[in-house]
Amino acid sequence: MTFELGILTFGEVSPDLSTGQTPSPAERMKQTLEQARLADEVGLDVFAAGEHHRSDFVSSEPHMVLAAAAAMTKNIRLTSGVTVLSSEDPVRVFEHFATLDLISGGRAEIIAGRGSYTESFPLFGYDVADYADLFREKLDLLLAIRAGNPVTWRGTVRPPLVDADIAPRPVGDLPIWVGVGGTPASAVRTGQLGLPIALALLLGPITQFERPVDLYRRAAAQAGHDADQLRVSVNAHGFVGATSQGARDTMYPYFRVGMRENNHQRGAGFDIPRPAFDAQSTARAGLLVGSPQEVIDKLMAYHELYGISRAIIQTGFGGLPQKEHLQTIELLGTQVAPVVRREILGRSQSAA
Repeated sequence: MTFELGILTFGEVSPDLSTGQTPSPAERMKQTLEQARLADEVGLDVFAAGEHHRSDFVSSEPHMVLAAAAAMTKNIRLTSGVTVLSSEDPVRVFEHFATLDLISGGRAEIIAGRGSYTESFPLFGYDVADYADLFREKLDLLLAIRAGNPVTWRGTVRPPLVDADIAPRPVGDLPIWVGVGGTPASAVRTGQLGLPIALALLLGPITQFERPVDLYRRAAAQAGHDADQLRVSVNAHGFVGATSQGARDTMYPYFRVGMRENNHQRGAGFDIPRPAFDAQSTARAGLLVGSPQEVIDKLMAYHELYGISRAIIQTGFGGLPQKEHLQTIELLGTQVAPVVRREILGRSQSAA
Protein backbone atom coordinates (compact mmCIF):
# COMPACT_ATOMS: atom_id res chain seq x y z
CA MET A 1 0.00 0.00 0.00
CA THR A 2 1.14 3.52 -0.68
CA PHE A 3 1.43 5.86 2.28
CA GLU A 4 -0.75 8.98 2.42
CA LEU A 5 -0.22 12.10 4.51
CA GLY A 6 -2.83 14.78 5.01
CA ILE A 7 -4.12 17.58 7.20
CA LEU A 8 -7.28 18.10 9.21
CA THR A 9 -9.01 21.31 10.21
CA PHE A 10 -12.16 22.25 12.11
CA GLY A 11 -11.85 25.91 11.12
CA GLU A 12 -11.57 27.20 14.69
CA VAL A 13 -12.62 30.81 15.14
CA SER A 14 -10.15 31.61 17.93
CA PRO A 15 -8.16 34.75 18.77
CA ASP A 16 -4.65 35.23 17.44
CA LEU A 17 -2.66 35.22 20.67
CA SER A 18 -0.08 37.64 19.28
CA THR A 19 -2.61 40.30 18.24
CA GLY A 20 -5.69 39.49 20.32
CA GLN A 21 -7.84 39.73 17.19
CA THR A 22 -10.41 37.08 16.32
CA PRO A 23 -10.94 36.40 12.61
CA SER A 24 -14.45 36.65 11.27
CA PRO A 25 -16.10 33.40 10.18
CA ALA A 26 -15.74 34.55 6.57
CA GLU A 27 -12.02 35.17 7.01
CA ARG A 28 -11.49 31.81 8.72
CA MET A 29 -13.33 30.05 5.91
CA LYS A 30 -11.16 31.81 3.36
CA GLN A 31 -8.05 30.71 5.27
CA THR A 32 -9.33 27.13 5.50
CA LEU A 33 -9.74 26.92 1.73
CA GLU A 34 -6.30 28.46 1.24
CA GLN A 35 -4.90 25.65 3.39
CA ALA A 36 -6.59 23.07 1.17
CA ARG A 37 -5.24 24.69 -1.96
CA LEU A 38 -1.67 24.75 -0.64
CA ALA A 39 -1.90 21.17 0.64
CA ASP A 40 -2.80 20.08 -2.89
CA GLU A 41 -0.04 22.16 -4.46
CA VAL A 42 2.72 20.74 -2.23
CA GLY A 43 1.63 17.16 -2.83
CA LEU A 44 -0.22 16.16 0.31
CA ASP A 45 -2.72 13.35 -0.18
CA VAL A 46 -5.70 14.18 2.03
CA PHE A 47 -7.58 17.27 3.20
CA ALA A 48 -10.08 16.62 5.99
CA ALA A 49 -12.72 18.99 7.35
CA GLY A 50 -14.19 18.22 10.76
CA GLU A 51 -17.75 18.75 11.94
CA HIS A 52 -18.75 21.03 14.82
CA HIS A 53 -21.98 22.87 15.48
CA ARG A 54 -20.77 25.81 17.55
CA SER A 55 -19.96 29.44 16.90
CA ASP A 56 -16.23 28.93 17.57
CA PHE A 57 -15.95 26.72 14.46
CA VAL A 58 -16.93 27.36 10.84
CA SER A 59 -17.13 23.74 9.70
CA SER A 60 -20.63 22.61 10.62
CA GLU A 61 -21.12 21.22 7.09
CA PRO A 62 -17.89 19.47 6.04
CA HIS A 63 -19.22 18.44 2.64
CA MET A 64 -19.79 22.11 1.78
CA VAL A 65 -16.26 23.06 2.81
CA LEU A 66 -14.88 20.12 0.84
CA ALA A 67 -16.94 21.00 -2.23
CA ALA A 68 -15.45 24.49 -2.20
CA ALA A 69 -11.99 22.94 -1.78
CA ALA A 70 -12.68 20.62 -4.73
CA ALA A 71 -13.05 23.62 -7.01
CA MET A 72 -9.56 24.89 -6.24
CA THR A 73 -7.65 21.58 -6.03
CA LYS A 74 -6.74 18.86 -8.51
CA ASN A 75 -5.44 15.73 -6.81
CA ILE A 76 -5.94 15.77 -3.06
CA ARG A 77 -8.53 13.45 -1.51
CA LEU A 78 -11.36 15.21 0.32
CA THR A 79 -12.74 13.64 3.48
CA SER A 80 -14.77 14.43 6.55
CA GLY A 81 -12.93 14.25 9.82
CA VAL A 82 -15.33 13.06 11.12
CA THR A 83 -18.97 12.91 10.04
CA VAL A 84 -20.90 12.56 13.31
CA LEU A 85 -23.08 9.81 11.89
CA SER A 86 -25.01 9.20 15.13
CA SER A 87 -26.78 12.55 14.72
CA GLU A 88 -26.97 12.57 10.91
CA ASP A 89 -29.36 11.04 8.38
CA PRO A 90 -27.34 8.43 6.42
CA VAL A 91 -29.41 9.09 3.30
CA ARG A 92 -28.42 12.75 3.29
CA VAL A 93 -24.82 11.93 4.19
CA PHE A 94 -24.56 9.62 1.19
CA GLU A 95 -26.21 12.16 -1.10
CA HIS A 96 -23.89 14.93 0.08
CA PHE A 97 -20.69 12.94 -0.37
CA ALA A 98 -21.77 11.30 -3.62
CA THR A 99 -22.37 14.81 -4.96
CA LEU A 100 -18.94 15.86 -3.68
CA ASP A 101 -17.47 12.83 -5.43
CA LEU A 102 -18.98 13.96 -8.74
CA ILE A 103 -17.79 17.53 -8.25
CA SER A 104 -14.24 16.42 -7.37
CA GLY A 105 -13.89 13.70 -9.99
CA GLY A 106 -13.86 10.79 -7.55
CA ARG A 107 -11.88 12.28 -4.66
CA ALA A 108 -14.51 12.15 -1.89
CA GLU A 109 -14.40 10.02 1.25
CA ILE A 110 -16.29 9.74 4.53
CA ILE A 111 -14.79 9.14 7.96
CA ALA A 112 -17.83 8.18 10.02
CA GLY A 113 -17.67 8.46 13.80
CA ARG A 114 -19.68 8.81 16.96
CA GLY A 115 -18.16 12.22 17.70
CA SER A 116 -16.26 13.36 20.79
CA TYR A 117 -18.18 16.64 20.75
CA THR A 118 -21.86 16.22 21.53
CA GLU A 119 -23.52 19.52 20.64
CA SER A 120 -25.16 18.02 17.55
CA PHE A 121 -27.29 15.57 19.55
CA PRO A 122 -29.66 18.01 21.27
CA LEU A 123 -29.49 20.29 18.24
CA PHE A 124 -30.97 17.60 15.99
CA GLY A 125 -33.20 15.94 18.58
CA TYR A 126 -31.11 12.97 19.69
CA ASP A 127 -30.25 11.69 23.14
CA VAL A 128 -26.48 11.50 23.61
CA ALA A 129 -27.03 8.43 25.80
CA ASP A 130 -28.02 6.58 22.61
CA TYR A 131 -25.06 7.68 20.55
CA ALA A 132 -23.42 4.24 20.23
CA ASP A 133 -26.64 2.46 19.25
CA LEU A 134 -27.49 5.23 16.82
CA PHE A 135 -24.08 4.93 15.22
CA ARG A 136 -24.29 1.17 14.74
CA GLU A 137 -27.65 1.27 13.01
CA LYS A 138 -26.90 4.35 10.92
CA LEU A 139 -23.60 2.90 9.74
CA ASP A 140 -25.50 -0.22 8.67
CA LEU A 141 -27.84 1.94 6.61
CA LEU A 142 -25.01 4.00 5.10
CA LEU A 143 -23.25 0.81 3.98
CA ALA A 144 -26.50 -0.56 2.55
CA ILE A 145 -26.95 2.62 0.50
CA ARG A 146 -23.40 2.37 -0.80
CA ALA A 147 -23.82 -1.31 -1.69
CA GLY A 148 -26.57 -0.80 -4.25
CA ASN A 149 -29.58 1.10 -5.50
CA PRO A 150 -32.55 0.99 -4.99
CA VAL A 151 -32.37 0.40 -1.25
CA THR A 152 -34.67 -1.59 1.01
CA TRP A 153 -33.86 -1.31 4.71
CA ARG A 154 -35.59 -1.47 8.06
CA GLY A 155 -34.33 -0.36 11.48
CA THR A 156 -35.43 1.47 14.60
CA VAL A 157 -33.93 4.95 14.22
CA ARG A 158 -35.82 6.16 11.16
CA PRO A 159 -38.71 5.08 8.88
CA PRO A 160 -37.95 2.08 6.65
CA LEU A 161 -36.86 2.35 3.04
CA VAL A 162 -38.58 0.27 0.38
CA ASP A 163 -37.00 0.25 -3.07
CA ALA A 164 -35.78 3.78 -2.38
CA ASP A 165 -33.92 5.45 -5.24
CA ILE A 166 -31.02 7.27 -3.57
CA ALA A 167 -29.06 9.52 -5.88
CA PRO A 168 -26.72 10.66 -7.16
CA ARG A 169 -24.34 7.72 -7.19
CA PRO A 170 -20.62 8.43 -6.76
CA VAL A 171 -17.98 8.04 -9.44
CA GLY A 172 -16.77 4.78 -7.91
CA ASP A 173 -16.99 2.95 -4.61
CA LEU A 174 -17.20 5.85 -2.14
CA PRO A 175 -14.64 5.04 0.61
CA ILE A 176 -16.09 4.90 4.13
CA TRP A 177 -13.66 4.84 7.05
CA VAL A 178 -14.66 4.44 10.70
CA GLY A 179 -13.18 6.84 13.24
CA VAL A 180 -12.30 5.03 16.47
CA GLY A 181 -11.13 6.62 19.71
CA GLY A 182 -9.62 3.45 21.16
CA THR A 183 -12.67 1.50 22.34
CA PRO A 184 -11.96 -2.21 21.76
CA ALA A 185 -15.59 -2.95 20.86
CA SER A 186 -15.52 -0.26 18.16
CA ALA A 187 -12.31 -1.67 16.71
CA VAL A 188 -13.77 -5.19 16.65
CA ARG A 189 -16.96 -4.06 14.94
CA THR A 190 -14.99 -2.11 12.32
CA GLY A 191 -12.86 -5.18 11.63
CA GLN A 192 -15.92 -7.41 11.30
CA LEU A 193 -17.29 -5.02 8.68
CA GLY A 194 -13.98 -4.98 6.80
CA LEU A 195 -13.81 -1.20 6.84
CA PRO A 196 -10.66 0.93 7.09
CA ILE A 197 -10.06 2.36 10.56
CA ALA A 198 -9.00 5.91 11.52
CA LEU A 199 -7.47 6.02 15.02
CA ALA A 200 -7.96 9.31 16.87
CA LEU A 201 -4.87 9.70 19.02
CA LEU A 202 -5.19 12.98 20.89
CA LEU A 203 -2.81 12.55 23.81
CA GLY A 204 -1.02 9.60 25.37
CA PRO A 205 1.67 7.09 24.38
CA ILE A 206 1.90 6.07 20.74
CA THR A 207 1.43 2.47 21.90
CA GLN A 208 -2.08 3.04 23.29
CA PHE A 209 -3.84 1.53 20.26
CA GLU A 210 -1.87 -1.72 20.12
CA ARG A 211 -4.67 -3.83 21.59
CA PRO A 212 -7.52 -2.22 19.59
CA VAL A 213 -5.59 -2.60 16.33
CA ASP A 214 -4.76 -6.21 17.13
CA LEU A 215 -8.44 -6.89 17.90
CA TYR A 216 -9.42 -5.07 14.70
CA ARG A 217 -7.23 -7.28 12.51
CA ARG A 218 -8.23 -10.47 14.30
CA ALA A 219 -11.92 -9.64 13.94
CA ALA A 220 -11.44 -8.84 10.26
CA ALA A 221 -9.68 -12.16 9.61
CA GLN A 222 -12.33 -14.10 11.51
CA ALA A 223 -15.03 -12.43 9.41
CA GLY A 224 -13.29 -13.52 6.21
CA HIS A 225 -11.62 -10.24 5.27
CA ASP A 226 -7.98 -9.94 4.20
CA ALA A 227 -6.66 -8.20 7.31
CA ASP A 228 -3.35 -7.38 5.62
CA GLN A 229 -5.16 -5.29 3.01
CA LEU A 230 -7.25 -3.26 5.45
CA ARG A 231 -6.08 0.31 5.86
CA VAL A 232 -5.18 1.92 9.19
CA SER A 233 -4.85 5.67 9.69
CA VAL A 234 -3.62 7.70 12.65
CA ASN A 235 -5.24 11.10 13.16
CA ALA A 236 -3.22 13.25 15.58
CA HIS A 237 -2.43 16.85 16.49
CA GLY A 238 0.85 18.24 15.24
CA PHE A 239 2.99 21.01 13.83
CA VAL A 240 6.22 21.05 11.82
CA GLY A 241 8.83 23.76 12.17
CA ALA A 242 12.38 24.34 11.00
CA THR A 243 13.64 23.22 14.42
CA SER A 244 12.29 21.03 17.18
CA GLN A 245 12.26 23.78 19.80
CA GLY A 246 10.80 26.34 17.43
CA ALA A 247 7.96 24.00 16.45
CA ARG A 248 7.05 23.31 20.08
CA ASP A 249 7.29 26.94 21.09
CA THR A 250 4.96 27.91 18.23
CA MET A 251 2.41 25.16 18.71
CA TYR A 252 2.13 25.08 22.49
CA PRO A 253 0.26 28.30 23.36
CA TYR A 254 -2.38 27.67 20.68
CA PHE A 255 -2.70 23.99 21.51
CA ARG A 256 -3.16 24.91 25.17
CA VAL A 257 -5.98 27.31 24.26
CA GLY A 258 -7.60 24.68 22.06
CA MET A 259 -7.51 22.02 24.76
CA ARG A 260 -8.88 24.41 27.38
CA GLU A 261 -11.51 26.32 25.41
CA ASN A 262 -12.42 24.29 22.32
CA ASN A 263 -11.85 20.68 23.29
CA HIS A 264 -15.17 20.02 24.99
CA GLN A 265 -15.16 16.25 25.01
CA ARG A 266 -18.43 15.51 26.75
CA GLY A 267 -18.36 19.15 27.85
CA ALA A 268 -14.98 19.24 29.59
CA GLY A 269 -11.93 21.15 28.36
CA PHE A 270 -8.74 21.05 30.43
CA ASP A 271 -5.45 22.85 30.83
CA ILE A 272 -2.21 21.25 29.65
CA PRO A 273 0.94 22.64 31.31
CA ARG A 274 4.07 23.09 29.22
CA PRO A 275 5.93 20.13 30.80
CA ALA A 276 3.01 17.86 29.93
CA PHE A 277 2.98 19.19 26.36
CA ASP A 278 6.73 18.61 26.03
CA ALA A 279 6.29 15.09 27.33
CA GLN A 280 3.65 14.47 24.66
CA SER A 281 6.13 15.70 22.03
CA THR A 282 8.76 13.06 22.77
CA ALA A 283 9.48 10.06 20.57
CA ARG A 284 7.12 7.64 22.36
CA ALA A 285 4.15 10.00 22.83
CA GLY A 286 1.34 10.98 20.50
CA LEU A 287 1.87 14.53 19.22
CA LEU A 288 3.41 14.87 15.75
CA VAL A 289 5.35 18.05 16.54
CA GLY A 290 8.95 18.98 15.86
CA SER A 291 11.41 19.36 13.02
CA PRO A 292 10.74 17.56 9.73
CA GLN A 293 13.08 14.73 10.74
CA GLU A 294 11.38 14.31 14.12
CA VAL A 295 7.97 14.07 12.48
CA ILE A 296 9.34 11.61 9.91
CA ASP A 297 10.76 9.46 12.70
CA LYS A 298 7.49 9.43 14.62
CA LEU A 299 5.43 8.60 11.54
CA MET A 300 7.77 5.68 10.91
CA ALA A 301 7.31 4.61 14.53
CA TYR A 302 3.55 4.67 14.01
CA HIS A 303 4.00 2.59 10.88
CA GLU A 304 6.09 0.01 12.71
CA LEU A 305 3.52 -0.25 15.51
CA TYR A 306 0.31 -0.33 13.50
CA GLY A 307 1.17 -0.78 9.84
CA ILE A 308 -0.47 2.56 9.06
CA SER A 309 -0.92 3.56 5.43
CA ARG A 310 -2.18 7.04 6.26
CA ALA A 311 -1.69 9.83 8.79
CA ILE A 312 -3.83 12.95 9.04
CA ILE A 313 -2.45 15.77 11.16
CA GLN A 314 -4.60 18.46 12.76
CA THR A 315 -2.22 21.34 12.25
CA GLY A 316 -3.96 24.46 13.51
CA PHE A 317 -5.78 23.56 16.71
CA GLY A 318 -6.50 26.56 18.92
CA GLY A 319 -6.38 29.19 16.19
CA LEU A 320 -2.79 29.00 14.91
CA PRO A 321 -2.11 32.07 12.72
CA GLN A 322 -2.41 31.49 8.99
CA LYS A 323 1.24 32.25 8.23
CA GLU A 324 2.50 29.51 10.53
CA HIS A 325 -0.30 27.18 9.40
CA LEU A 326 0.74 27.49 5.76
CA GLN A 327 4.41 27.05 6.63
CA THR A 328 3.78 23.74 8.36
CA ILE A 329 1.64 22.51 5.43
CA GLU A 330 4.49 23.31 3.07
CA LEU A 331 7.03 21.46 5.22
CA LEU A 332 4.73 18.44 5.45
CA GLY A 333 4.34 18.31 1.69
CA THR A 334 7.91 19.05 0.63
CA GLN A 335 10.08 17.56 3.40
CA VAL A 336 8.07 15.03 5.38
CA ALA A 337 5.72 13.21 2.99
CA PRO A 338 8.28 12.31 0.27
CA VAL A 339 10.67 10.76 2.80
CA VAL A 340 8.01 8.74 4.61
CA ARG A 341 6.55 7.46 1.35
CA ARG A 342 10.00 6.41 0.15
CA GLU A 343 10.92 4.72 3.44
CA ILE A 344 7.67 2.77 3.69
CA LEU A 345 7.79 1.73 0.04
CA GLY A 346 11.37 0.55 0.49
CA ARG A 347 10.47 -1.53 3.52
CA SER A 348 7.49 -3.11 1.80
CA GLN A 349 9.63 -4.05 -1.22
CA SER A 350 12.30 -5.53 1.03
CA ALA A 351 9.69 -7.57 2.89
CA ALA A 352 8.31 -8.88 -0.41
